[in-house]
Amino acid sequence: MFVPFLIMLREGLEAALIVSLIASYLKRTQRGHLFVAMWGGVVTAAVLCLILGLVINATTGEFPQKEQEFFEGLIALIAVFILTWMVFWMRKVSRNVKGQLEQAVDSALAQKNNHSWALILMVFFAVAREGLESVFFLLAAFQQDVGMMPPLGALLGLATAVILGFLIYYGGVRLNLAVFFKWTSLFILIVAAGLSASAIRAFHEAGLWNHFQDIAFDMSETLSTHSLFGTLLEGLFGYQETPTVSEVAVYFIYLIPALVLFFIPLRNHAPASAVR
Repeated sequence: MFVPFLIMLREGLEAALIVSLIASYLKRTQRGHLFVAMWGGVVTAAVLCLILGLVINATTGEFPQKEQEFFEGLIALIAVFILTWMVFWMRKVSRNVKGQLEQAVDSALAQKNNHSWALILMVFFAVAREGLESVFFLLAAFQQDVGMMPPLGALLGLATAVILGFLIYYGGVRLNLAVFFKWTSLFILIVAAGLSASAIRAFHEAGLWNHFQDIAFDMSETLSTHSLFGTLLEGLFGYQETPTVSEVAVYFIYLIPALVLFFIPLRNHAPASAVR
């Protein structure tokens, strides 16, 4: 439940920040009449992402077992790629996201005609990007952890993000984006490492990967996935009590370089500031 909550909080907050910053800029520059166009882009993007997620989720169960395992592994790999890209993209732009958005709005509205459509498309693509990232991650997360708790966590995370977005717009909350995204990004990289290991496991069950399948270690007596803490680790980080050599190898082959790149200091960036 916690991982879907955190991902939807982060993704939802990114989308909420985009919308709130655009709305604030439109209001500040006397363009309040374009609010309808802005919300049109938001709603359209959200509906299309929801439909895509429902369609993919509904059709997955129709596959034969091996094809279903392959699809689950593929979804996990896509989620790893998207999460990694999301972390490093936001790491780069979080310090100046407000200025970049304002420039994008000015550029969209600089068109001689169809100002509303330009703004709708800009907001649509900005929100759709966050929505598509969420769709593929949640598909992978729901395959790892069945039941009602993951969807509930995702809904709670999204609701929290929407509330924070409104508080940011109305000036009730100030967030230091650099700090927020730094610590959530670190957690997400660990989650992505677990997803990469689960992808290898799914590909093995699909019959596509049969190398290095010896058990790397057996923690079933010490930290079983049937215990409370083991279940928590499995849900958060994809922990397995008896992982194979290939699963452990892929986990660290992904995680170590990702952490090294993550902790390399960025250069030529202005000091981080709180966004209101």
